[in-house]
Amino acid sequence: MKPNLRKFALSTHITLCVGWIGAVLAYLVLVVAAMASQSDPTLRASWIAMELIGWYVIVPLAFAALLTGLIMSLGTPWGLFRHYWVVISFMATMAATAVLMQHMPTVSYFAGVAAFDSANAGELRGALRGELLHAGVGVVVLLAIQMLNVYKPQGMLPFARQKTSEAASPARPTEAASIRPDRRPTGRTPRWARVVGLHAIGLALLFVVFHFTTGGMGGH
Repeated sequence: MKPNLRKFALSTHITLCVGWIGAVLAYLVLVVAAMASQSDPTLRASWIAMELIGWYVIVPLAFAALLTGLIMSLGTPWGLFRHYWVVISFMATMAATAVLMQHMPTVSYFAGVAAFDSANAGELRGALRGELLHAGVGVVVLLAIQMLNVYKPQGMLPFARQKTSEAASPARPTEAASIRPDRRPTGRTPRWARVVGLHAIGLALLFVVFHFTTGGMGGH
C-alpha cells in the first residue's frame, strides 16, 4: 500500500472507530435518560431513537470499521495473523459486531411496541436493563480495542516470528545493525499487553456466550 493511500485508509479507519464509540455512547445516553425519566412519551421516544441510532449509525460504523481494519492489516506489514494485538483487535471487533447484529432485532421489537400510545411502559422499562448492559460492555470492549490499536504492543505469533527470523537470518551484520530497534521482531509480549489483550478477548467471549444463552437479555 502506497504511503498516501495508507494514510488515507488509516485516517478513515480511525474516524470510523471513534464514530462507533461515539454512537454507542449516544445510545447509552438514551438508555440512561429513559431509565431516569418517569414520562411515558420520553420512554417511547427513547426506544424509537435507539432503534434509529442502532440500525442507521452503529451497525454501518461497525461493519465499516471491521472492513477498514481488515484492509489496513492486509495492506500493511502488520498483517492479519502476525501480531497478537492485531488478532485480538480483529477477533474482539468481530465478536462485538456479531452480538450487535443478533441483538438489534430485539431493539426493533421494543421500538415497535413503543410506537403505540397504549404501549406497556413496564415492559419497556424492564428491557432497559439489558440495553444498559449491552451499551456499557460494548463501550468497554471498543475502548480496549482502541488501546491495542494505539499502543500496538510487541509480540508475534510463533509461526510469524519463525518466518520473520528465517527471512532475516541471511542479512549481513552491518545490515542487521542498521535496523531500527523498534522495528526488530521480538518474541516477547509485555505483561501489560497480555493482560489487556486477554481481558479484551475474555470479556468479548463472555459477553457473546452470556448474550446467546440468555436469549439476548431482554429478548422476547
